[in-house]
Amino acid sequence: MNIENFISEVVRQSVEALYGPLAGEQLQIQKTRKEFEGDYTLVTFPLLRRSRKSPEATATEIGEYMTANVPEIKSFNVIKGFLNLVLDGAFWAKRFEEIFADEKFGEAESTGRTIMIEYSSPNTNKPLHLGHIRNNLLGYSVAQILKANGHNVMKVNLVNDRGIHICKSMLAWKLYGNGETPESTGMKGDHLVGKYYVEFDKHYKAQIKELMAQGQSEDEAKKNAPVMLQAQEMLRKWEAKDPEVYSLWETMNGWVYEGFDVTYKALGVDFDKVYYESQTYLLGKSLVEEGLQKGVFYRRDDNSVWIDLTADGLDEKLLLRGDGTSVYMTQDLGTAYRRFEDNKLDDMIYVVGNEQNYHFQVLKLVLKKLGYADWSDHITHLSYGMVELPEGKMKSREGTVVDADDLIADMVSTAREISDEMGKLNDCSEEEAQKVSNMVGLGALKYFILKVDPKKTMLFDPKESIDFNGNTGPFIQYTHARIRSIMRKAAEAGIDFSGAANVELLLEEIELVKAISEYPAVVKQAGDTFSPSVIGNYIYELAKTFNGYYHDHSILKEENAEVRKMRIQLADQVSKVIRKGMKLMGIDVPERM
Repeated sequence: MNIENFISEVVRQSVEALYGPLAGEQLQIQKTRKEFEGDYTLVTFPLLRRSRKSPEATATEIGEYMTANVPEIKSFNVIKGFLNLVLDGAFWAKRFEEIFADEKFGEAESTGRTIMIEYSSPNTNKPLHLGHIRNNLLGYSVAQILKANGHNVMKVNLVNDRGIHICKSMLAWKLYGNGETPESTGMKGDHLVGKYYVEFDKHYKAQIKELMAQGQSEDEAKKNAPVMLQAQEMLRKWEAKDPEVYSLWETMNGWVYEGFDVTYKALGVDFDKVYYESQTYLLGKSLVEEGLQKGVFYRRDDNSVWIDLTADGLDEKLLLRGDGTSVYMTQDLGTAYRRFEDNKLDDMIYVVGNEQNYHFQVLKLVLKKLGYADWSDHITHLSYGMVELPEGKMKSREGTVVDADDLIADMVSTAREISDEMGKLNDCSEEEAQKVSNMVGLGALKYFILKVDPKKTMLFDPKESIDFNGNTGPFIQYTHARIRSIMRKAAEAGIDFSGAANVELLLEEIELVKAISEYPAVVKQAGDTFSPSVIGNYIYELAKTFNGYYHDHSILKEENAEVRKMRIQLADQVSKVIRKGMKLMGIDVPERM
């Protein structure tokens, strides 16, 4: 039973019994605010012209009718024109019985909609860093949440494997690498290539300084630095498919892909399809030709192609350079067109940082002007804030980024240290202890990042994230392990907790049932807002409520067999919801700790 639907229906019937049929008017019903007694609140102000009474009198009249005629309504109270309704314990007991019997609780029916979500989108000139971690975790989690909402979801990655930044690493390796390989150095391939991206920047800056000392302006020096001119020449050769440059590009990208795969596996994220910019960057050129023919775009004297968006409050946007080479926008137009055509998509979500807000605003507008309004409105930019550290911002060129692999390893070793100190792994074998440490370290990292609203810039503090108290992954994981321990002990004692328990619920038990019953609505809200933080904060509150209940009430030692059965079922259901919710965030929960 959907509680919201049930409440809406009984309130409607009661209002119509008192004041006659509602002619399409919407009743305003909401969850009762925490500071007041009640489960659901009816706002009576829109009904006053029907009741011809004061707000308080109208609310009282409806409340009295409902307590007399709706068995599930135990009591009511009136605050001004707000009618707060209290559902009785039997209603919640029945609701819990339904939830406990429903194996697919919280999973929506299929909608038939196909949604593609693109995330990660790394460059092949450096390893993944903390910023990529937020992108990957966010993309993967939103994909899981959309699946739970009944959608068919395609997870894709568009790898930026071409361009001047890639040539910088290639050139630096060629000039200063002495033939180093991942095998000869023992370095992960993405780390080795990233080392040469930093190396390029070092030499580039030194050359700029030198040219400025010779009297060139900074802008001139930047353009004339020999390594930059060589990198630009290398890009031209790549576009012309020069065998030597192309072969080096394939080799170094191969190193990077092997490195990325290790990081993706450690993070627990995956993709249904990987696109490569080297294969998609030409896709938009035919759309540019089409736009020129339609008069949507115009060509300048230098042969470059532009669109004028000043009438839309934006600026003029380059779509094709004078030499015919494409820009990001050209590629994104073509890729979007191809994806919607090939996959019959209903929606396309790009998980990209908020520094690209303007880019996606332009992309949608250009597609609309080209005549693709029917699907361009179904493009969503899931814009997220940057991740900062207590010591400030990160820069890849200067090698000051927090490397993803190092961070994952640090989180796991810190989880092991803290768990050992607290005696959380005393009953585990070495293999189990390592598995739990891995789960807790990654759980801490993922939860800390995903519990923050995606739109917000966030400060990542590794120490704070791995605390076993407070709003953290380890606190939730430990709550789950504690409940699984109760379930094991119940099984060892041969306690049968199947079937409905015929007992009256305590107030704290009703609160737990209420919290559990909100899970499907929470999953829907997280899907509607593309925000895993909605799930995370809900699961934390559920774990906290359970721990408070467990502290005050015995479960296995309860003498009344029916009460004990109900309490074991309640604990079991809490652990199921924690497990399902955390899985939607890409987080595993241990059976024992």
